[in-house]
Amino acid sequence: MAIRKLTSFASISVTKLKSIWNPLWKVLSFSPADDMIFPAKNVSISIEKDGLSVAYGFRFLSRYKIRGLKVYPSEGRYPSPESLASSVALAVNEFRASRTGVTLCIPKAWAIIKTEEFPSTIKENLLSAVSYELDRLTPFSPEDAYHDFKILEESAAKLRILIMAAKADLIRPYIEALREKGITVERITVNLSGICTLCRYIDRNGDFVFAEINEDEYEGALYSRGSIMSAFTGNFSENDERLKVDTIVTEIGSLMEEAQRENRSAKVAVLLKDKNPSLRELLKQQISHPIMILDETDIRLKTGLNLTEDVPYSAIGGVVESLWPKAKGLNLIKKGHHEVTKTPIAFTIVLSLLIIAIGIFYMVAPLRVEEKRLKEIDKQIAIRKEEVRRVEAIKKEIGALRKEILAIENFKGNRSMALNILKELTTILPKNAWLTRVRIAESTVDIEGYASSATTLLSKLEASKLFRKAEFASPTFRDARMNADRFIIKMEIEGVKKDEEIKKKEQVEDEEE
Repeated sequence: MAIRKLTSFASISVTKLKSIWNPLWKVLSFSPADDMIFPAKNVSISIEKDGLSVAYGFRFLSRYKIRGLKVYPSEGRYPSPESLASSVALAVNEFRASRTGVTLCIPKAWAIIKTEEFPSTIKENLLSAVSYELDRLTPFSPEDAYHDFKILEESAAKLRILIMAAKADLIRPYIEALREKGITVERITVNLSGICTLCRYIDRNGDFVFAEINEDEYEGALYSRGSIMSAFTGNFSENDERLKVDTIVTEIGSLMEEAQRENRSAKVAVLLKDKNPSLRELLKQQISHPIMILDETDIRLKTGLNLTEDVPYSAIGGVVESLWPKAKGLNLIKKGHHEVTKTPIAFTIVLSLLIIAIGIFYMVAPLRVEEKRLKEIDKQIAIRKEEVRRVEAIKKEIGALRKEILAIENFKGNRSMALNILKELTTILPKNAWLTRVRIAESTVDIEGYASSATTLLSKLEASKLFRKAEFASPTFRDARMNADRFIIKMEIEGVKKDEEIKKKEQVEDEEE
């Protein structure tokens, strides 16, 4: 019971300390270059089957603004690298964003997104392990792919890891074409990831299932804990709105069940590129979960632009994913190499020095007062020091005298005097017995002498209050000349042995202490 109370108290104490320490550490380790306040900007390029879209965004003091949007349509095909580079160069020049970080958002069809489990023992060498297993987990080898990963869940036995990979041969021509135009790609992500990040930014409440519906194809994902957990893609076999809705509802339902298996509640977000109004109404009727349709939802971003119906959500999502610190999206161009962020200490040092200075300021005055008091106390102690010494000497003398008195009293109280013993012998021995020798030790008495009958002496000695255990020390014999029995008797003094045992016991206890 006591151990349980102690454990409970320790757990509560640790929880309280963490609740105090975590906010304090955030303040102490806050950096002036933190993403929350440091300005940043990004150009996001989204490659889509029906064209190309470019978005230019800016972040300052955790506020986000889209400063420019451009859409370059194409007829059912992906733009070529040269066409993309020329269009992006024009857009960047129009946005005046020549020295801005660039994010390239590729179609989901070009990438593979999957989750895998690894033993937790490989955590220290996770990059090597994922690179080694990449050709097994995906159709690509590490040399032929842009890829990245991150840990979704961690336990004592295993790691659950999200892996995203795309074939380098598809992406490299676009990167090289942009480089020829003086544009350097810093991030590579997937359109689906950018749109999911945008949905999370719009609705901060948690997890959701996203679906993008075109006229002849669809794709979507389960977005949970800030990451894509599962994804789906497909083509519609028939141009029938009800069949399309049934297909989408089935796909969404399977991902919702996956979320429920992990005890997560999810909403539904839909991007309708198929503008058929009956499809929109059927979706709202068939989906039983809370639904958010993007073109009917405020994206919570300042644009200052006149947005058309075809808003480039994937490009805007790429900007948000690149600028929003909470997005923590993957960057395929890094190939799994993640830099360890060092905790800034400059602000911590400044705050610590300020706290120390304030502490010293508040401590100086009380210390001076206490110093004066201590000096006065030392002065009084010096005056009375000689008197204290005399008192201590007298105490020592009193203690020594008490010990001597106690020893004398113990000696007198615990041992019968020889005179009393002789007196007792004189009293109890018969007149026809006489002693030739008496030897008195600390606890025993030995007597020698003559008596008409030596055996009668033992009972008389045993009856005495001073003696016990009286016995012959040697055989008696009859002295014919004296006409008497010659005897030697030894006996113990009553009470002395018992006192000695008590004394020894007390001495042993004192030594043990």
